[in-house]
Parts: sequence; C-alpha cells; structure tokens
Amino acid sequence: MTNSTPVPTPTELTPPDILRCAYMEIVVTDLARSREFYVDILGLVVTEEDENAIYLRSLEEFIHHNLVLRKGPIAAVAAFSYRVRTPEDVDRAEAWYQALGCRTERKRDGFVNGIGDSVRVTDPLGFPYEFFYSVEHVERLAWRYDLYGPGALVRLDHFNQVTPDVPRGRKYLEDLGFRVTEDIQDEDGVTYAAWLRRKDTVHDTALTGGDGPRMHHIAFSTHEKHNILYICDKLGALRKSDVIERGPGRHGVSNAFYLYITDPDGHRVEIYTQDYYTGDPDNPVVTWDVHDNQRRDWWGNAVVPSWYTEASLVLDLDGNPQPVVARTDASEMAVTVGADGFSYTRKDDTVEGFKLGNTL
Repeated sequence: MTNSTPVPTPTELTPPDILRCAYMEIVVTDLARSREFYVDILGLVVTEEDENAIYLRSLEEFIHHNLVLRKGPIAAVAAFSYRVRTPEDVDRAEAWYQALGCRTERKRDGFVNGIGDSVRVTDPLGFPYEFFYSVEHVERLAWRYDLYGPGALVRLDHFNQVTPDVPRGRKYLEDLGFRVTEDIQDEDGVTYAAWLRRKDTVHDTALTGGDGPRMHHIAFSTHEKHNILYICDKLGALRKSDVIERGPGRHGVSNAFYLYITDPDGHRVEIYTQDYYTGDPDNPVVTWDVHDNQRRDWWGNAVVPSWYTEASLVLDLDGNPQPVVARTDASEMAVTVGADGFSYTRKDDTVEGFKLGNTL
C-alpha cells in the first residue's frame, strides 16, 4: 500500500459547510463542436455565451450554470466547483486551505460569469477546487415540459477524480466534511476507489485510483432509465455511436443506471440515474471486493480498458496542466482485466475470462 504522508488537519479551524457539487469549468479546443455535443445532442440549456465561453445548465437548476465550456489550447479541467452554505463559508474555505499550505486565489467578483465571491485553490491532491456562495439566479425549467426532450438532463450529480493515493484523498476529504458511502478494496487492504458525498445521495465526488491528478468524468442525472436509452438511440441515429465508451448498464456501486460518453476533446461524461438516499447519520458504508465483477456493472459486463486509463488533465491556478503522478499501488485494471481487454477475475475462480473475452 502507498506509504504517503497524510494531509494534516487544521484542527483549530472549522471547515466550510459544503452543500453540493455545483459546476465544472472545462477547457475545450473547438467551442462550436463542444456546443453541438452538449447543447444540440445532450440538450443542456445555454444560459449565456460569447466567442470564448458557453455557460450551460441542467433543466432543474436555478443557479447560473452547471458547466462552463471555455475555449483554450489544451483540453483540461479548470475548476471543480462547490457551493457552500453561507458567505462566511467562503472565508472558512480560504483559511482552511491556507492552513494546509495550499495556494489560494480569491476574487470578490468571481472567476466566471454568474458566480460572485469565490476562492479557488490547488488542493493537496493537485486538483483545482473552487468554493462560492453568491450566485445569479436564473429560471428553473422544472415546469417547462415544452422544453423537455426524451433524454432530458435534469441535474448535475457528481464529479469523479483520478488520484494515485485514494486513502490519502479520502482522509483529506473526510476532514473537509465529506462522508464515504462506498469503496472498493481487496483482502490486502488496498483501496482502489471511494465515493464521498455532501448532499444526500451516493456522491458529490469519487476518487478513482490511477495516475493523477486527472478528471475521470462529470455526471448529469436523468429522471428515468428510458432517458438514457433514448440518448443511445439518438447517438446511433446521428451516426455518433463511437462516442459511447461504456454502457448502458447498471452499477453495483451506487446501484445507478449509467452511460459513459466522450465529448469532442475526450472529456468523459456520465449520464446517471436512480441511486439511493444516504442522508441518515448512521448510513452504512458499502465495501466491495475488487474481484467482485458486479461492482462496476451489476450485470457483470466487463469494463473497457480505456475507462481505467483515459482521463482529462487538470490545471493549476495559472492555467497550466498539472503534472501526472503514477499510481504505485496495484491498479484495479491490472487485477481485474485480462490481456484480451475483457477478462475479469472473480474471487475464488480458477479460470479467467468472461462474456466477450471468452470469444476473442
């Protein structure tokens, strides 16, 4: 297991009261192609746009945006942004990260349109985090059924981050006030992934073990499974089925129905629905064995290798890509995916190979 130095806890300080993941700012290299993907195909709503940026929101959102597409030379993620409960919690976030020795930057008028006083930090894992309270309200379109399509994206659900040292990241986020809902481990105590939440669902962010810091995916929710199936049919009809990386299927972890697709720059988007309530204080943590082939897909379908290896770069506060550090613990792909790219191992099995892997 990784023998890294844990992130210290600034015990004399109160962490910010984080409400939920609120938006992500990503850099895209072709704004027109990205607009086609996120607006014309996925149906996100344009709040405002210009020649350099597009601000998008889901249909039930009332804050200015859930996603910012910003034109730039390198596809990457500029901010994982969280809303906090009060204006004072922005101060607490700034003090918390300064006490950790992290670089912080504060803008009273916000870093992006529609968001007020904010602090951005490079967190101990190397990710660009943002915390804000003040926000511009826009029309919530929950009752505008004339605008709903059959694949309507109704909420931003979560982020997923790739980091080499999941236990270190887990401890740091728990100190920040996140609670673990599920994780994946093995009998030797290696942790491969962890799901952490602030709102009362399975997660606001997840830590996936791998080379990082990188962004694995951003996830938007639909109301029902059939909304996800429609998105698959639409992509097929548009002859764009190559953007479907994995799914549709049902996760073991989170119990949610899912689909993974990639945008024109390779940023991964999950379409997600029907996880479960986690709000009670004694909500039990669910631990999955890494050799349980139903952890990632409840139906036992193999995970494609790209899902484990590919992810988006993240930026520092100057807009430069963060260096990627290799994971030294065992990788989930290495212990569960065979040489044919489709095999898996199940605890106590003597034969590897599953479904398509058996036919190659």
